[in-house]
Amino acid sequence: MSSSSSAPSTELKHGVGLLDLVMLGAGTAIGASIFTVLGPAAAVGGAGILITVAVAALPMILFALVYAYMASAAPSTAASYEWQRRFTHPLIAFAIVWLRVLSNAVVMIVLARVLVNYLSMVLPLPAKPVMFGLFVLVFGLNYVGVTVAAKAQTVLMLVLLSIFTVFVVVGAPDLKPGLLAQAVSGGWTPIVAALPLMIQLFLGIETATEVGDEVRNSRVVVPLGIALGLLLTVAVYLAITFTALSLAGPKVLATSEAPLLAAAEVALGKWAAPLIVTAAVIALAKSMNAVFLVYSRFLFAMGRSGVLPSALARIHPRFGTPHVATIVAFVASSAALFLPSSLLFLLLAVNVPTMMKYLGTCLAAYNVARAHPEVHDQANLRFSRLTVKLLSVLGVVAAVVIAALGFGTDWRPYVLLAGWLVLGLAYYARPRRGAATAA
Repeated sequence: MSSSSSAPSTELKHGVGLLDLVMLGAGTAIGASIFTVLGPAAAVGGAGILITVAVAALPMILFALVYAYMASAAPSTAASYEWQRRFTHPLIAFAIVWLRVLSNAVVMIVLARVLVNYLSMVLPLPAKPVMFGLFVLVFGLNYVGVTVAAKAQTVLMLVLLSIFTVFVVVGAPDLKPGLLAQAVSGGWTPIVAALPLMIQLFLGIETATEVGDEVRNSRVVVPLGIALGLLLTVAVYLAITFTALSLAGPKVLATSEAPLLAAAEVALGKWAAPLIVTAAVIALAKSMNAVFLVYSRFLFAMGRSGVLPSALARIHPRFGTPHVATIVAFVASSAALFLPSSLLFLLLAVNVPTMMKYLGTCLAAYNVARAHPEVHDQANLRFSRLTVKLLSVLGVVAAVVIAALGFGTDWRPYVLLAGWLVLGLAYYARPRRGAATAA
């Protein structure tokens, strides 16, 4: 296909290390949700949300194990697409990732909108122009190189963890160990009622797998990055939830539009607003950066496999980045500024494709254990085939249940996604002149 002189333009640059992977996964998960979900979760779960945090991590532990296994066996950039394409069926892979083309643009809107809302507590800002400016900034970071984007993610995450540490340490004298007894005294009903909300805290922890071609020794480093990122995320969320409940109590959190700020005001007084606003801006900015990085990578992979225009597979000769895919991700995110502004609508439009992504990866893992012994034997994570199959089946069930939870709340995102999928399948079925470059 290509001569040796063109080789530099077909290889992604290896610029991501273990720390970057940990911060990429944890940084994607620790974003908008922690600043918004504690209020509505406390309204339905009360002090029980302290237990719900731990329970909500269980499905993500399940998905993380499947992703870590697959990453140790077949690491790849845009892994969740490539695995489905290779080990399930190209049509299934296309359908799921086509939904993500829309949902990732929506994620960018959600994150930017919440970020602007927090900034507006300090300075009145025009929402959409500022959101567009944020997209330009993230686009610039990702265009010039994965190393720049990953290092920016790491720096932002370390600053955020420092701010959260201040919040927890200052609140430590007011911690109430009795909350544990209070959390379980109401039984499992409130704990389970808050689960659909609290599970949003952990979505995206598997992001580390999506840059596999850009990691040295990826079979070892990527699974380790997933594990460490998940542990860090669980620890952060447990500490923040316990501190917030101790400082403000479930009733105050439930009635506040900025629950984390309400808790911080108890311990920090006038310093609470600048601290929490800064934390929110950093958390949301790094989540936008991580989402955008992955968004461009699966557009690149779809172009490389031929299901979307091959131009998306072009790699910048200097920066080693999928620059065309990065431009398209920027344009799509900007176009999503015109979608409905309901946060609930947008969150559901994100949740369903995310669950379908998890479902597709679990199917791929099941098929590897069932029918691809040569791939299974390459895995550094030495699960038995039976273990992989069991984890995969449980993951499929969890993804379906979680995806269906929101239908009774608002059916409109499901209709939007169904219409988008029909358009994608019509595009997929078009006559094609030839196959694209092999992955």
